[in-house]
Amino acid sequence: MQYQLAPLYCRPWTLNGISPRLIESHYENNYGSALNRLNAITDQLAALDLNTASPHAVNQLKRDQILLLNSTLLHELYFASLGGDGRAVPEAIAGVFERDFGSVDRWRAEFVALATALTGGSGWVLLVYVPRDGRLINQNATDHSQAVAGGIPILALDMYEHAYHLEFGANAAAYIAAYMRNIDWAAVQGRFEDAINVQPPRSLRQKEFADLPSITVEEVRTMLAAGTPLQIIDTRPRHYSAKAQDMMAGAVWRDPEHVDDWIGELSKSEPVVTFCVYGFHIGCQTAATLRKAGFDARYMSGGHYAWKAIKGPVKLFE
Repeated sequence: MQYQLAPLYCRPWTLNGISPRLIESHYENNYGSALNRLNAITDQLAALDLNTASPHAVNQLKRDQILLLNSTLLHELYFASLGGDGRAVPEAIAGVFERDFGSVDRWRAEFVALATALTGGSGWVLLVYVPRDGRLINQNATDHSQAVAGGIPILALDMYEHAYHLEFGANAAAYIAAYMRNIDWAAVQGRFEDAINVQPPRSLRQKEFADLPSITVEEVRTMLAAGTPLQIIDTRPRHYSAKAQDMMAGAVWRDPEHVDDWIGELSKSEPVVTFCVYGFHIGCQTAATLRKAGFDARYMSGGHYAWKAIKGPVKLFE
């Protein structure tokens, strides 16, 4: 496979404070060189006899290939991020910035701070959409291999010295300001609109209990902090609970095999949360039984260990 060069997107002569000379050098000597090296290494990998090649050689070539692939992808996004009036943030993007960062100014201040922190070093500053969370984040990538897993970059600032030293010298602050002045927000908005159509990773649910209402450990923690009345039942099976040392603070243990013996202790006026070890099975079965009996019951997804993973308070097992 041969990777294809992307034509230069921005019109260099229209940029404010960034010269065509800088863009041309960056495009030809850095992006172009990275693409040529990517194709050369890809050819080397394709020609390898994997039955005789050393694992070390394969690993090194693969590492170089991925670094160069990311370099070309990020450079293409960088050039595609320029060519507009960076001061004119579209209303739709401004609203997302207010939701995810607090304001446009706060987004800008954080983005610039990340860039400034790379002065004298190397790396990228990226605005990334994360489908799993449905949110935008800023991130630093100190080399071409670092990225948020599953994230979709929609804006990129190259902070390697080759991106600015030819024209700005050591004055990285002036380069950053010029970049911010030239952001093409219409192009950024288009990439954002594409990104939000990417489906987040599908939730993993037990098919047997797909229709059973659940509640996350974070939701339980929030409700407890707010003083919401909850009846929390630890339904880890006896063979497990007999060896347990701790349990969720605020919970009571009840034997899931003898629900009829303790169901009368529960109030139907307050929600019930049940959980087991990992939130897969016993807690679900108990919640289903309670719902059939007329209780507002949900199982806590992730169970006991999810609660401990978010550092929820625990107590000695009673």
